[in-house]
Amino acid sequence: MVASAIFILDSRGKTLISRNFRGDVPIDIVSEFKSKVIHAEDDSKITPFLRVEEKGVTFIHIRHANIFLVAVTRKNSNATMIITFLYKLIQVFTDYFKDVHEESIRDNFVIIYELLDEMMDFGFPQISESKILRKYITQDYRVSESASSLPIAATNAVSWRNEGVKHTRNEVFLDVIEKVNILVSGTGNLLRSEIVGKLMMKSYLSGMPNLKLGLNDRLQFEANAANGGEHRGKSVDLEDIKFHQCVRLAKFENDRTISFIPPDGMFELMSYRLNTQVKPPIWIDAVIEMRATRVDYVVKARTQLKPRAIANNVKIFVPVLPDVVAPSFKCTSGKAKYAPDKDAVVWSLKQFKAGRDAVMRGHFSLPSIGKDQERENSTKRPITVEFEVPYFTISGLQVRFLKVVEKSGYNAAPWVRYKLISGDYQIRMTDCFPSCDWLL
Repeated sequence: MVASAIFILDSRGKTLISRNFRGDVPIDIVSEFKSKVIHAEDDSKITPFLRVEEKGVTFIHIRHANIFLVAVTRKNSNATMIITFLYKLIQVFTDYFKDVHEESIRDNFVIIYELLDEMMDFGFPQISESKILRKYITQDYRVSESASSLPIAATNAVSWRNEGVKHTRNEVFLDVIEKVNILVSGTGNLLRSEIVGKLMMKSYLSGMPNLKLGLNDRLQFEANAANGGEHRGKSVDLEDIKFHQCVRLAKFENDRTISFIPPDGMFELMSYRLNTQVKPPIWIDAVIEMRATRVDYVVKARTQLKPRAIANNVKIFVPVLPDVVAPSFKCTSGKAKYAPDKDAVVWSLKQFKAGRDAVMRGHFSLPSIGKDQERENSTKRPITVEFEVPYFTISGLQVRFLKVVEKSGYNAAPWVRYKLISGDYQIRMTDCFPSCDWLL
């Protein structure tokens, strides 16, 4: 990848920050981007990549909040690498400024120029880890004692970690966090089911440790079997795997072993996705009955978790008509309240154990005059559910081992936790009472 220049523009196309790294493009070249992208009449055909043949340049851009990040190149560069670098810039800016938008760019332009100079040299990416950058570029402008020397990590093969890291206790924490996205039709059919997971790691290890992580990945099991090994238990098919740069990809491709030297502190080691049919952890049956001056709601929730699993902080948002008054609720478990700002009933259950059922009944009064179209549209909004289940993964993913090896030979304590949380979890309602036993 070779980038000639980087521009940060506001939503109107005005240049906030510009850095010309190679001097082979004029500084006003960005006007071509403004006219063809920002001021374009038809934005339906705009892509992240724009080639301007008459100028001999290619623009690669991303949009974040109310700013554009634009890279310009004259070379036959790797466009995917450049766009990845732009996203990395946003990540570093977020670590420094929390919120990245036009105002924060204006307020921190001095540090942004310093970051650009450290992160790219003559159009080639250099240091991209904010933990390393923070040691040499500080927001309070204090000069670091080692600022006169080049960071060791910049010239080291392990650019994400400094040498000589020391901790009094050597520990590593691994959190397996899965988010489940569900869409259920009003007839009870599962329309969409997806699991999105990530492995978050907190590393407090001295020296330059080597870590090896084993999962019950099906391809890893097959690789072990091909080498004469054995495996027992359930395996999972991981899709769309994305690793932190510390993972040795060649090693993973050969034998599916996740081997790496971790950054110090917290980072996302890996993310994955499973597009598979799963049993919804919390199932909702909900129906409404419309009358002239009243509407009745009956909602039943039941858990479909494994034994001993517990869903915590469950919130069920049941949409209601915007003009209802005089709410009244009765719950077999938890508490329900009317949230007029959301046009919904919020049913909260602090804990919901596996195999349990709960029912919420509610009714509202309606004004004698109402808009039928608005009422009909309001009943079509789905129920949404929020929850978290500790010590549980819905995909069945398990950490088989997590080994720490360091040349000094210290003993490290690895800790592994699991958690399932709700993502885009929607269940559509039925608009009239069916003959269901649980309604009696």
